[in-house]
Amino acid sequence: QLVESGGGSVQAGGSLRLSCAVSGLSYTSSRSMGWFRQAPGKEREGVATIDGDYTTTYLDNVKGRFTISRDNGEDILYLQMNLLKPDDTAIYYCAVSSRAISRVTMTPSSFTYWGQGTQVTVSS
Repeated sequence: QLVESGGGSVQAGGSLRLSCAVSGLSYTSSRSMGWFRQAPGKEREGVATIDGDYTTTYLDNVKGRFTISRDNGEDILYLQMNLLKPDDTAIYYCAVSSRAISRVTMTPSSFTYWGQGTQVTVSS
C-alpha cells in the first residue's frame, strides 16, 4: 500500500513537500521508486525517480527545483518541490517497482505499485 500526503494549494514561487508511505512490500529499500504527475487532459508523466542505490533522474523542467529522496528505514519516499509554477499543477502519484532495477526508466510501465494520488495546485 502506498499513501501520499502533502499536496495542497500554493502560489507560484512557493514550496510543498510530498510524502509517500509504503507498506506491505518486502525489500522496499532495493526497489526503484518514483513520482509521476497527471494534469487534466494530459498523459501521466514521470517527474523524478530514485533507485535503491540512490541514483536519481528528473524531468528536465523540474531540475533544480524538485528533489526526490527516500528514507529506507521508514519506507518513505519524498518529493521536495520549490519554486513551484502553475504548470506544476497536477495530481501527483508515487510508484514503486516490482523489483530492484538499476537506472530505472522513468515511464509508468516501469512501476507496478501506485498510490492514490495527491492534488497539487499552483496559482499565479
